[in-house]
Amino acid sequence: MQLLTPGFGLIIWTLLAFLIVFYILKKFAWPAIIKGLKEREDNIANSISMAEKVKAEMAQLKNDNEALLIKAREERALLLKEAKETKDKIVNDAKDEAKAQASKIINDAQAVINQQKMAAINELKNQVGKLVIEVSEKILRRELSNKAEQENYIKQLSEEVKLN
Repeated sequence: MQLLTPGFGLIIWTLLAFLIVFYILKKFAWPAIIKGLKEREDNIANSISMAEKVKAEMAQLKNDNEALLIKAREERALLLKEAKETKDKIVNDAKDEAKAQASKIINDAQAVINQQKMAAINELKNQVGKLVIEVSEKILRRELSNKAEQENYIKQLSEEVKLN
C-alpha cells in the first residue's frame, strides 16, 4: 500500500514545485499568453468586421453594377429607338423628295409635250392654211367655163391633198 500512498515529504516538495511553477507561469507566461489570446481575438474580430465590410461593399458594387446594366440597357434601347426613328425619317424624306422630283419631271415632260403638241398643231394649221390657199389660188387662176369641170378639178385637187 505504500505504493499507492505517497509520503508527506513528497507531497510537500511536489506542492512547493507546483507553486513555484504556478508563480513563474502567473508572473511571466500568463500575461504573454493572455496578451496573445487577446491580440488573436482582436485580429479575428477585425477580420470578421473587415469581411463583413467587404461583403457589404461587394453587395453594394453588385447593386451598382446591376443598376448600371439596367441603365445601359435602357440607353441602348433608347439609342436603337432614336436610330430607327431617324432611319424612318430619312427614308420618308427620301421618298418624299423622290416623289417631288418625279412629279416635277412628269410636269416638265407634260409641259414639253403640250408645247410640242401646240407647235405641231400650229404647224398643221399653217400647212392646211397653205394648202387651202394653194387650192384656192389654183381654182381662181384657172378659168373654168362650166360648173362640171370646176367640180372635177376640185375633186382632183382634194385627192392630191389626200395622197400627200
